[in-house]
Amino acid sequence: METLLCLSLLFATFCGCMGTPWYRYLFEENNKVTSSSSQCGYETCDLGKAGMVNVHLIPHTHDDVGWLKTVDQYYYGSRNNIQDAGVQYILDSVIDQLQKDPKKRFIYVEMAFFYRWWNQQHDLVRHQVKQLVNEGRLEFILGGWCMNDEAATHYNAIIDQHTLGFKFLRDNFGDCARPRVAWQIDPFGHSKEQASLFAQMGYDGLFFARIDYADKAKRIAEKTLEMMWKASNNLGESANLFTGAFYGHYSAPSRFCFDTNCRDEPIRDDDRLHDDNVKARVDEFMKAMSDRAKAFATSHVMQTMGDDFNFQNANMNFKNIDKLIRYVNDRQAEGSKLNLLYSTPSCYLYALNKANYTWPSKSDDFFPYASDPHAYWTGYFTSRSSLKGYVRETNNFLQAVKQLDTLSQLGPEHSSNYKLGVLKRAMGVAQHHDAVSGTEKQHVAYDYAERLANGTAESQQVVSHAYQKLMAKGSDVTPDHQFCDLMNISRCAFTESHSQFVLTVYNPIARPVTSWVRLPVVNSAYRVTGPDGKPVVTQMVPVSSRTKAIPERKPSKAQYTLLMNVSLPPLGFSNYFFNYTTSLLFHQNEASRVTRDSTLKKQDDIVIQNQHVSVSINPTTGMIESMTNKDKGITIPLQQSILYYSSFQGNQSAPKWRNSGAYIFRPKEKFPLPTANSVKVTKVEGLHVTEVHQTMNEWATQVIRLYNNAKYVELEWTVGPIPVADKQGKEVVSYFRTGLASNKLFYTDANGREIQLRTRDYRPTWKLNVTEPVSVNYYPVNSRIFLRDEVNKKAQFSILTDRSLGGSSMRDGDLEIMLHRRMLHDDGFGVNEALNEQGCDKKGLIVRGKLYLLLDTIEASGSLHRDMAEKLFMAPTLSFMENSLPYSAWTAKYNVMYSGVKRALPDNVHLLTMEQWTASTFLLRLEHFYEKNEDATLSKAATVSLLGLFAPFEIGSVDELMLGANQRLADSHRLKWNFKDTQNDYKSYVDKSYGAESNHVPSNALDVTLQPMQIRTFQVSLKQ
Repeated sequence: METLLCLSLLFATFCGCMGTPWYRYLFEENNKVTSSSSQCGYETCDLGKAGMVNVHLIPHTHDDVGWLKTVDQYYYGSRNNIQDAGVQYILDSVIDQLQKDPKKRFIYVEMAFFYRWWNQQHDLVRHQVKQLVNEGRLEFILGGWCMNDEAATHYNAIIDQHTLGFKFLRDNFGDCARPRVAWQIDPFGHSKEQASLFAQMGYDGLFFARIDYADKAKRIAEKTLEMMWKASNNLGESANLFTGAFYGHYSAPSRFCFDTNCRDEPIRDDDRLHDDNVKARVDEFMKAMSDRAKAFATSHVMQTMGDDFNFQNANMNFKNIDKLIRYVNDRQAEGSKLNLLYSTPSCYLYALNKANYTWPSKSDDFFPYASDPHAYWTGYFTSRSSLKGYVRETNNFLQAVKQLDTLSQLGPEHSSNYKLGVLKRAMGVAQHHDAVSGTEKQHVAYDYAERLANGTAESQQVVSHAYQKLMAKGSDVTPDHQFCDLMNISRCAFTESHSQFVLTVYNPIARPVTSWVRLPVVNSAYRVTGPDGKPVVTQMVPVSSRTKAIPERKPSKAQYTLLMNVSLPPLGFSNYFFNYTTSLLFHQNEASRVTRDSTLKKQDDIVIQNQHVSVSINPTTGMIESMTNKDKGITIPLQQSILYYSSFQGNQSAPKWRNSGAYIFRPKEKFPLPTANSVKVTKVEGLHVTEVHQTMNEWATQVIRLYNNAKYVELEWTVGPIPVADKQGKEVVSYFRTGLASNKLFYTDANGREIQLRTRDYRPTWKLNVTEPVSVNYYPVNSRIFLRDEVNKKAQFSILTDRSLGGSSMRDGDLEIMLHRRMLHDDGFGVNEALNEQGCDKKGLIVRGKLYLLLDTIEASGSLHRDMAEKLFMAPTLSFMENSLPYSAWTAKYNVMYSGVKRALPDNVHLLTMEQWTASTFLLRLEHFYEKNEDATLSKAATVSLLGLFAPFEIGSVDELMLGANQRLADSHRLKWNFKDTQNDYKSYVDKSYGAESNHVPSNALDVTLQPMQIRTFQVSLKQ
């Protein structure tokens, strides 16, 4: 700290003479992307001995960023009654041991922990660590803020959390710290999109531990644990990634754990002892390595030496590993062909690359993961669905904050390294494979949510500062912006307590957007004026009794939801002015008429429709019975209901008696059970929206909502508290029957991007033994699931989600999405706690979410679901200001409409990232978000000119980077591999293989061309 203070004073003196604040100089210097270095990397690797089986020993620790304990508890080593783990002691101990012996190596993964430890170190320790990094003895593997989950994570958040970790490494260690290998050793199944993103980040390889038990057995027998993963049907070679699955778990071999919390025998090598065990221990280890070597194709074998939170005593570990290396290698004099060496995953990868072997390939993904015939890890696709929704919503807000920070060019004292950094780090932690996955203990889930809430509160201040700059016409500053975080349950303290206010709606999409805004209000009549000074038509919808009964809503007095349609400029905001009125004339105006609900009689025909869509509801059952696309003349006999599975509850004595739990989905039934026999239905009708409210029972309700001019039907579901008085856990699903001839096929997205083909009761690379008929067919649904008429090729029915959930097709023409889960027993995979979430009234958690139904031709559906998915994960953000001024006075002082771009982006291009990088540069990612052959027009290449694109500044030059923004594209030279196509019969979503890479324009060009599914990343320098 003393050194930093001196440097700060020096920079303050120097930069003050130049007229530049000292913190901006520091900010800019720390964010430069440096060129590749030749001081480190593969050149430092020991590749072993020729003619030997080289066993690469990998000392490592796997440090969960929260699981059984919170992040803080894990770091400090508190609450060791839960788990003996303290990350700070691991790093202290390892660095000390690496300093003492240049032969030793160690890898570290989770930057969320290393960042904290690094900030607590003295400069002397920091210099020692930098030297270890430069010599390749301490190697950062993966390098993201955490080891993220691969099922419930959105690609936007995956990229962000890796960029955050990479930036920390680059700022503090330079290019020698750039990770070359991805290390996903603990996530529960592996996504094709994750591999594609890794390849685009510049990784040379990926290693992990968990793949299906049957898949692993086949690969061990055929020596195909290592392969080339062809991870994209669109990007070709640029998305190919060498991938290896471990022979066993990521721990040390059985009986060879040498840490303080292990109970294995140390190696006793003093021949004066009566119980010297060197020969026995060496024999045992050599046999284990010889058996392992039989499963691999080359003379190189990787063996991890570590486990969860291992190396709290690095001396104990290294001392025993040293002895293993010495005594095993001594056997070479007796003819042994085993050679042990300290290594790292990147050095092992480099050895494989130099082996000149032709590797097999793979084109599908590694979902779902099963650890035994009755343990399909598909429950976590939905576990803690409320947290999953919160993570998605917070990511939406984070993108908007980063954009506003950049457009307003706030200083770093307001944003990136301070207030905005709190939310970035919270979101990074939330992507962990025991966070958004829902597989943590309850107190840890609370901690994740609290971190997101704290980060959001800090970033809301950034938004307020940004608006004050962007709205001001002169020296006048707008009032602070206020936010409402509970509007999903019709609760907003600001709108309920103010009769006159200004609403700001920000659009984070770089194209014009129209959107529906719903605001909780106490009274039934507001006069709303748009940014153009014209009145805005509104509709008042009474808050339902179901919503009023939600315990967390109790302080709210809102009786109505004010509904209106807003028009928003690209990458910009519009202001709307609200005034409560008691005018009789206004009450009689159609625009403000309160919509009344009415209970429908059983004989009434129920049809809700608009210009494009109609939905029929059976008057007897109260359930949907058909859906029609009026534009295309397509009607399907749609039936939808909320059902549940009874959770299997066994005694855990054997796999066949395993419980359903946080990880495992194991239902008793092959098809779900009804929640009720009859449904109460009420209808709400008005100018903007028509709703049908369904009450299945006291804990499951749904609103079928059709907005004016919308091409989708919205289902808002409210589930909980799931009843458990019968001592039976339940897993609730939304079930759809479409009548489409789907022929066992259905489609899900991978992390919100490319579509994956799924076939019921089938795996492309091995013969599936269907031991669990439901969970074997469950897949992650991060943003959408759909099925098609595979016979006549006429119709496609799609469901979009507002969060990541699990889903399947258990019969031809059927789709199901799991919404909420509540169990009474643990599934035995470490949490040691039932997934039994409680609301604030301790009666079980109520969860609310939305599904969006789309019906169209197969040819047109691509543009429909792509556009809808973008608008869902980049939805407008709302904030409020107090106001006592008339419209004319306000507009004289402030801008009421603003766009950050001078022209909209093309319809197939998404502004994925806009983030202030330094005082004069920002990070920009542009994404082509259509696949090849998905749309006749929008699947074509798109070109965007950056020249004169942004309103507040002019771009001088661009430097193209790899996806993770830690290396120039021109400096990336990934390892080349020989591989053969061994999965040619795999039927892809687009039914075609694309191998050609897109051509990049020169790095200094301001015209950016994007091919389907391509993301391009730039460090943009501004003209001064």
